[in-house]
Amino acid sequence: MEISVIVCLLVILLAIWIVSVRKKLAIMDENINHSMNQIGVQLSSRFDALLSLLDFTKKYAGYEAQTLTDEVNEKRCIIMETSTPEEVLRQEGVINEVLFRTQTVLEEYPGSTDENEYIKCMDAVECYEKMVQTSRLIYNDSVTKLNRELHIFPTSVLAHMLGFEKRDYLVEN
Repeated sequence: MEISVIVCLLVILLAIWIVSVRKKLAIMDENINHSMNQIGVQLSSRFDALLSLLDFTKKYAGYEAQTLTDEVNEKRCIIMETSTPEEVLRQEGVINEVLFRTQTVLEEYPGSTDENEYIKCMDAVECYEKMVQTSRLIYNDSVTKLNRELHIFPTSVLAHMLGFEKRDYLVEN
């Protein structure tokens, strides 16, 4: 009789441990997904600010601005919780390339970069870039926490059985 009670207690303790580990890993995984969503929101806002800058550029260089706008619209994609770090980096690359090309075009027109509208557009682009950087830090911190848990025995064995996998960091090349 005592052995069956001990076995039952061990089974109950094991079940409680499994549930608590599963819950902890699920929360960590959800934090990573939420962080990726935040990156997507900030990148979308940065794209919108960039499009405002391109609208401003049309006053000086209509054809070049329209070409860049078309390029942005063609290469832009939505970043969401299932997106990969590579997709985020690709979108950031599109923004940085178009931003550089836009600034190069505007340098050909003296005084264009002194206008208040230009300054406001650039401030918005830079503001959203800072927000993206902050969101990236939060994402990478969340990935670190999950990956660390996945390396600790015996959690690592249970995590593998439950389908949790190591996540990739969002790092620039």
